[in-house]
Amino acid sequence: MSTMSKRIQLTAALPAAARNIVALHQTVEKAAADAGLDQRLIELVKIRASQLNGCAYCVDQHSRDARKLGESERRLYLLSAWRETDLFSEQERAALELTEAMTRLSHTQDVPDEVYQQATKVFTEEQYVAVAWAATVINAFNRLGVTSHKPLPADPK
Repeated sequence: MSTMSKRIQLTAALPAAARNIVALHQTVEKAAADAGLDQRLIELVKIRASQLNGCAYCVDQHSRDARKLGESERRLYLLSAWRETDLFSEQERAALELTEAMTRLSHTQDVPDEVYQQATKVFTEEQYVAVAWAATVINAFNRLGVTSHKPLPADPK
């Protein structure tokens, strides 16, 4: 079994840029809260994008954050198979569909009209904007984490 090679930690190597992306993240989090979105929905967006991008650091971090917000272990375990369950609300399903489409742009080169229409049907414009920005920001963090082989923090147990 191979272990991840040690790499330059991009956020530590350019702290001014890291502070700016954290500030962007905070702006998006506030926009989501101001739009009346449940923070657990935003965490699901972050986890799902991170699963697709293979960012272990972000999957770990946001799964723990979601649990602190009261998210169930069962829903977290089944998040990668969300389409096969009835555990997720219409809003959550629309957010996950939009997140997947935005995360897979390199393959699809589009967010299908059906995905956009479903999302704008169940979200206000303000909420839609916040979800799309949340997906954008986590994708940026994923790219930094995966490229850097960002190590997991110690298990807090």
